[in-house]
Amino acid sequence: MANTWDPDIEITAGLAARLIEAQFPELAPIRLEPLRRGWDNAAFVVNGDLLFRFPCRQAAAHLVERENALLPILRPHLPLPVPDPIFIGRPAEDYPCVFHGYRLIPGRPASSRTWSEAERTALAAPLARFLSSLHAVEATDEMRRRAPHDELGRSDPDRALARIDQRLFQLEQAGADLDFPAVREAAQRLRAAPPWPRAGCWVHGDLYAAQILVDDLGRLTGVIDWGDVHLGDPALDISVAFTLLPPSARDAFRQAYGPIDAGAWDRARLRAIHYGVVLLHYGRTTGDESIAAAGRIALLYSLG
Repeated sequence: MANTWDPDIEITAGLAARLIEAQFPELAPIRLEPLRRGWDNAAFVVNGDLLFRFPCRQAAAHLVERENALLPILRPHLPLPVPDPIFIGRPAEDYPCVFHGYRLIPGRPASSRTWSEAERTALAAPLARFLSSLHAVEATDEMRRRAPHDELGRSDPDRALARIDQRLFQLEQAGADLDFPAVREAAQRLRAAPPWPRAGCWVHGDLYAAQILVDDLGRLTGVIDWGDVHLGDPALDISVAFTLLPPSARDAFRQAYGPIDAGAWDRARLRAIHYGVVLLHYGRTTGDESIAAAGRIALLYSLG
């Protein structure tokens, strides 16, 4: 049975090297190191200090173009580094998509690190300040006419519940060790949260541990993978308070972020449950234990 994340475009190291050298000859001869393929893109470290990303699914090919267009608008307002695509690759005869490259942001994904509760708690304030800054970036009327919105129904509670049920069924069939009734009960209860009552603000749209970079001491160094950036409900991003931070850190997060009403908090928790079951299923299916562990943590914290 095919999975949503299965690639329909093959990106080999040889193809990536040929495309980069053909379109950016100043980088030749390149040294190329493959990284773990994500849901939508294959990534390679080039010459030790650049990261090139190539869409590997036709359905997600436009997301790199979205990053190229919107990150220059957001970057000046953000207190943490985000990608700065300086190499914009064009489709070629043997590759159909736009791709891009940017200077590596120091750090590694938070999902790849073992955390103590105190270390996770220390992330609360800087992460909240980052999100507060992002959500406060002004969107002009022209931007609102042209910018992407929530075309995938990320904030639709009925769609969220359906996706959660689908992944829970798959996890049950696979024999996962999970309190399935508790997850279903919590998701059903949170479905009743009121919708975001105002115009959308800029949101990352897919913020969880693998998109957050940290140094060896666990300090934030950057936020990556902005293909889902759009004008939408800030609760989508606030969900990180449940997927990455323990319950003891929530007061610090809310104090640093600013006012978060009860409806947004409940929508964030529902989004976190959705992340939990999706990441757990994805990690188990692909054999990526770090992502599966991030899913387990998200469920533990969002139910706590």
